[in-house]
Amino acid sequence: MGGFFGVASKSDCLFDLFFGTDYHSHLGTRRGGMAVYGPDGFDRAIHNIENAPFRTKFEKDMQKMKGNIGIGCISDYEPQPLIVRSHHGTFAITTVGKINNAEEITKLIFQSGHTHFLEMSGGDINPTELVAAIINQKENLIDGIRYAQELIDGSMTLLLLTPKGIYAARDKMGRTPVIIGRKEDAYCVTFESFAYLNLGYEPERELGPGEIVVVTPEEVRTLATPGKDMKICTFLWVYYGYPSSVYEGVSVEQMRCNCGACMAKRDDVTPDTVAGVPDSGIAHAVGYANESGIPFSRPFIKYTPTWPRSFMPTIQDTRNLIAHMKLIPIHELIQGKSLLLIDDSIVRGTQLRETTEFLYESGAKEVHIRPACPPLVYGCKYLNFSRSKSDMDLIARKVIQKLEGPDVSDEILQEYTDPSSEKYEIMVEEIRKELNFTSLKFNRLDDLLDSVGIDPDHLCTYCWNGKE
Repeated sequence: MGGFFGVASKSDCLFDLFFGTDYHSHLGTRRGGMAVYGPDGFDRAIHNIENAPFRTKFEKDMQKMKGNIGIGCISDYEPQPLIVRSHHGTFAITTVGKINNAEEITKLIFQSGHTHFLEMSGGDINPTELVAAIINQKENLIDGIRYAQELIDGSMTLLLLTPKGIYAARDKMGRTPVIIGRKEDAYCVTFESFAYLNLGYEPERELGPGEIVVVTPEEVRTLATPGKDMKICTFLWVYYGYPSSVYEGVSVEQMRCNCGACMAKRDDVTPDTVAGVPDSGIAHAVGYANESGIPFSRPFIKYTPTWPRSFMPTIQDTRNLIAHMKLIPIHELIQGKSLLLIDDSIVRGTQLRETTEFLYESGAKEVHIRPACPPLVYGCKYLNFSRSKSDMDLIARKVIQKLEGPDVSDEILQEYTDPSSEKYEIMVEEIRKELNFTSLKFNRLDDLLDSVGIDPDHLCTYCWNGKE
């Protein structure tokens, strides 16, 4: 995944750019970068931030770099922003998305006369460089960005910095957000809506699906109007989005509380307390507790001063170890208690199984698990939410294969996504037994969509029901 922040100002933009980008640190911890344009032309800094936060790595750069227009990013994969010199002139570019047909696009560009791409350390072509190469196939930047939006199978949102301003383009289906803020003598463009609030900006508007604008210190001008169809990722509200974020007018924190309330209305267990797995499970748990009247508690606390988010390390065993080491038990709230624990989702199940065992070892009598979304049956085709290479990394798919054998048709998979079907009930029970929960009940997709509250046709639900 990743996040971005851009500023076009009549004065120096580095303070806003530095802190606005830093506010996206929850979206990735492998690479960070800033690029600016000022009196001395383009300047750029990229650092590895796996072992130190963005602010620490970029503090010196922020003091040295000068410019009134700039873009910054947090990336969980490729180094960026990149500075590119082409027939369009020199520009810097950063992207958020996923390219499923990168090999085919690379061959197409080679055939058109492009000579080479620089490989990253893993041998892959930098996806942001590939997007720049696509844009450079056309005679102007607008046509190039449109071409990239149409050619890429997956999703692609981007910021492109030129001496005249920032081109911002939202993915053609609007799977990720692009939000504009404004203050006197400056505009900003951001993934997360809250990133500009403490910097003095006020909300201007969100870009629509496929919309392209140019942002200057004086204005935000639409260059390509938005499309009618949208499929914004619902998982942004469930998990990835920061609690203070707002997408399409819907608060992440409020949506999570709504989710918890919906789960409580359908539940029949009577635990002693309700708790949320930090951090994204907490608001879901608060909503559940408020609706059910069962007290909310924090039987374990996440130690945050030095640990990054647990999914970020590249090695799965390391991620699991970090997730375990971050959780500190409060035995007085666990010993002899029946606990209902809400997490945002169950992906592989490893971390939640270890958390449950940790609670049993700390004296819990029962551990009832309530994921805030339905079982993940399909791996995401549109965003780099996970490093999973196969759908079979998902605990739900492993259980389905165990029940059905190696060759499972999509028709059969659809039965497992229906919460009223017998196959669904069998799958949930198998997951419960494998992960050693006292009970397990997933949130329903219809309740999840109601919790968001916008037109369901505008929400992507592929990972739960395979519907594009």
